[in-house]
Amino acid sequence: MSSNPMYMEYVDDADYGEQSPPARRRSWRILGWVSIALSVLMVATSLTAYAGYRKLNGNITHEDVDAAVGPRPKKLNTALNILLLGSDTRSGDNAKYGRAMKNEPARADTTILLHLSPGGTGAVGISFPRDLMVPRPSCKRKDGTRTAPASVAMINEAFTWGGATCTIATIEALTNIKIDHFAQVDFAGFKGIVNAMGGVPICLPKDVSDPQAKLYLKRGRHNVKGEQALAYVRSRKGLGNGSDLDRIKRQQQFLGSVANKALSGGVLGNPVKLTSLLNAGTKSLTTDKALSIGVMRQIAGSMQGMTAGKLRFVTVPNGAYAPDPNRVALAQPAANDFFAAIRADREIKEEPKKSTSAPKVPASQVRVRVYNGTSIQGHAQRYAEQLQGQGFQVVTVGTAPQPVNATKVLYGAGADQQAATLTGVLTGASVTAKPRQGGTPGVVDLIIGPDLSAVKRKATSIPKLQGEIRANQNICKQA
Repeated sequence: MSSNPMYMEYVDDADYGEQSPPARRRSWRILGWVSIALSVLMVATSLTAYAGYRKLNGNITHEDVDAAVGPRPKKLNTALNILLLGSDTRSGDNAKYGRAMKNEPARADTTILLHLSPGGTGAVGISFPRDLMVPRPSCKRKDGTRTAPASVAMINEAFTWGGATCTIATIEALTNIKIDHFAQVDFAGFKGIVNAMGGVPICLPKDVSDPQAKLYLKRGRHNVKGEQALAYVRSRKGLGNGSDLDRIKRQQQFLGSVANKALSGGVLGNPVKLTSLLNAGTKSLTTDKALSIGVMRQIAGSMQGMTAGKLRFVTVPNGAYAPDPNRVALAQPAANDFFAAIRADREIKEEPKKSTSAPKVPASQVRVRVYNGTSIQGHAQRYAEQLQGQGFQVVTVGTAPQPVNATKVLYGAGADQQAATLTGVLTGASVTAKPRQGGTPGVVDLIIGPDLSAVKRKATSIPKLQGEIRANQNICKQA
């Protein structure tokens, strides 16, 4: 393999039949899972009573990144954003996973932004696909030198060029979200973390026989540990369709199982398991200088209301990248709307107002067909994504039979309240819902005119994204 830092082929995508040390072909897609496990502890429990406090603090490697990142976005609230990174470094205990790669630059293959809403009201782990094409700024390295000039590149190349500092700068520029802390891990402690938890539950939709990953399991529930857990998270051809996005979904389900087990008391309520987990996790952890065990304890104290049902995992809204079908790009305006919601997140303190009017049907129960009645290409898809971000069920996206001068909302039999819910989130026009002769029962039609501006976004909550995973969901239902 080339020593060029921009050689971005992936070890787990290589030919497993090639003669090489067996460990070298182990996937590093488990990177970041130690971070997630530790982050779960941060948001779920206090470490005050932990006798090995000083030992834990000594285990962690700290890195000063604040001065190197440069101008930072403005903080709008007391929410916390922690960037979780995975490094495939072969230094130290990681050398056994590929000695031939010992002197090659480390790469990042897991990038998750963990957003913690104030007061334990919610948390969301936001995955950035490794193949996401983004603007990468010129960054300052730890030795004071600067990286190559700014360019458009895969998001994980930022780590290769300039480590955590460059990744923070890249994501902050992309999202305008202030990152408060970062946690970076390697894969040396992965098996120890899983074993310390007593294994992690998974559910397979079918039998798996993957000789490349050495994974042989029957369909259904399993509690995986050690090598078996490592095989599960690195399997490429044996599970799913082999795409990066499909594998992210499976990883998020695994992380949900980790979080659910920890938060349900399976780990946090067992002092022996907790001690073992903390020791294993902190040995492979690098953070910013400010994220000490003491700060983690303070964060934990402020998140006492966290439950598994409040923790969800999403992937940034994305779509095709026109110049290269093997890459993806942010889907707009859905991505920017989502980032804006994360920035503006704040605890809702006021009591909900009582209403004497008939309750509206929630967006999740509204089926919408979106039609473009303008000459603007892609308009229907853009509005469909915005509505999906608010929880609406978009069942059809298409073009209206003929252009319209004004936006229309039409509904079939029995969908009058669903139509009222839809009109309530439309801005830029005075839209009136009208019954449609012969319309599909229970379905609302949105015919977009040139007067429609945007879908309203709730400033006090983070919208749902299609395909998100909650930590307390049935793992077999997700599989």
